[in-house]
Amino acid sequence: MLKPQSISVTEPTGEEFPQELYDELTSFIDNLETTKGALIEILHKAQHIFGYLPRDVQLFVARKLGIPGAEVFGVVSFYSYFTTKPRGKHTISVCIGTACFVRGADKIIEKFKEELGIESNEITEDGLFTLRDVRCIGACGLAPVVTIGDKVYGRLKEEDIKDIINTYRK
Repeated sequence: MLKPQSISVTEPTGEEFPQELYDELTSFIDNLETTKGALIEILHKAQHIFGYLPRDVQLFVARKLGIPGAEVFGVVSFYSYFTTKPRGKHTISVCIGTACFVRGADKIIEKFKEELGIESNEITEDGLFTLRDVRCIGACGLAPVVTIGDKVYGRLKEEDIKDIINTYRK
């Protein structure tokens, strides 16, 4: 059984997070029966704790598990769920897969950009929204599809966008 090594964060970091957050992640890792095969689970927990996975958090996880930082970065960069940048309170994901694109997803994402005043993978000034374009949400029958958090908006029209955004601003 692999047990994680004990380390502390004493190095200067680019991102300043309270030690309590690192302690919470350490406690989570230390309470796992084994860390073998648990990297994705640990990264999910880390993103939940920190809100995103900046380089320093990735390196912390790598050191804690005794694996190369490149291995952690490879997993973080492969899965679209993980983010290395802060996100807004509400993440808007616009599907640009084939079915959605054919049904106007390009116009939908442009309308969101216009209404929010940001580009894809940016956060609004007020910190409320992050806009993302994703390859496939898996709801092709509802194309074009947008998700905001866990809510799915199907058969979306440009004229619906302003009202949708306003419901999240309240």
